[in-house]
Amino acid sequence: MARAGLGDAWRCLFANDFDQRKARAYVENWGAAELRVADVAALTSQDLPGRAELAWASFPCQDLSLAGSGAGLSGARSSAFWGFHRLMQRLVDERRAPRLIALENVLGLLTANGGADFVALCRAIAELGYRVGALTIDASHFVAQSRPRLFIVALREDISPPPALSAAAPSAHFAVAALQRAASALPADLAARWVWWRLPEPPRANRALIDCLDAAPADAPWLDAKRTQALLAQLSKASKAELAVARASGERRVAALFRRTRPGGVQAEARFDGLAGCLRTPGGGSSRQFLLDTQGEEIRIRLIGAREAARLMGLPESYRLPARRNEAYHLLGDGVVAPVMRFLSEHLLAPLAEAQTEREPTRRRA
Repeated sequence: MARAGLGDAWRCLFANDFDQRKARAYVENWGAAELRVADVAALTSQDLPGRAELAWASFPCQDLSLAGSGAGLSGARSSAFWGFHRLMQRLVDERRAPRLIALENVLGLLTANGGADFVALCRAIAELGYRVGALTIDASHFVAQSRPRLFIVALREDISPPPALSAAAPSAHFAVAALQRAASALPADLAARWVWWRLPEPPRANRALIDCLDAAPADAPWLDAKRTQALLAQLSKASKAELAVARASGERRVAALFRRTRPGGVQAEARFDGLAGCLRTPGGGSSRQFLLDTQGEEIRIRLIGAREAARLMGLPESYRLPARRNEAYHLLGDGVVAPVMRFLSEHLLAPLAEAQTEREPTRRRA
């Protein structure tokens, strides 16, 4: 999905994932020429061809998210970052360091292990010879899904960032309070290499959840009356009040419905603000997101279909999805929203990749 967002302005030199199912989806959409299916820790610099302008990595978030184990960068999954870092160190040693390193993850990275993980990651990138900055972007500016994510963008120190792309202070649009606190807590040597990246004000999404839905997707049939009533009975007090208002309006209203484990048991919450909640991988019952469709006295509930989820990730109708619904959910729940990538590329990554072209001609390669 990062490649879908970057678009044709970039040429991909190398792609990697260890998940065979995701690899099959990649091949269906992009072909197998640049793809290497392996654990990143098993790769060597000899696997990486040429010299890229951008090295992009989205490493597993399970040990960093609120729903994860809390193990942080030392966790079995999120520690994949260190395999990526080792490859970047080898490229530095071989004088093939990319101009840009960009990392995407959940906001939990900012507070994992009391903030120590964020400091460790920034230090690891800075010691490779990079200036480091970060942004937080919620996909709700681009699609009908609430999906806040952290984007760390690092520029090689021998390249001066164009003045138009850096700022003296963080932007309220792209630096939530947690990021501002994390940046202010950096040790002095890292703070001296920190950059607040400047981006234009984000757009406003022009598509609501209801606009992304199919009438009757084959992979997401309506639940029967018994299961529908069971979910409605789990609604929180606030969600029940919102549902009553929606029903009283007489208009058709569609809400995203998801379940959370609370001290008193499982509780369901519905949001009628036109957004889906953050899509997640199908790791358990609470990770599955439903649609609550109501008009007057009628109430129907079903899961979000795979193609509907793809629209919520900003993917075109031509994007090929796995045939099995859970495989599609797994792919999409782990993905990056394509229009967010496009926005980052257009306003930050591509301009940085093209900086100082008076010294060497640049072709964008990731």
